[in-house]
Amino acid sequence: MAVGFVLIRTEPGKEISVREEVGKLDCVSGIWIVFGSHDCFVKVEADDDSELTAAVVQGIRGVPGMNHTKNL
Repeated sequence: MAVGFVLIRTEPGKEISVREEVGKLDCVSGIWIVFGSHDCFVKVEADDDSELTAAVVQGIRGVPGMNHTKNL
């Protein structure tokens, strides 16, 4: 199993809608709104690294209201 974390910066006022949409993705096992330089902290789980990459690039980054992501 591959596990990753994504820090998300949203467009102003989009924190809640981004959290709701990202939370609907199958690969997301946890999502929290945080304060500081990023708006959301997301835990992503997948079967392997390739699936994890696809989940972030095609899933999370495709959510409207996203401004910036940082992958850990």
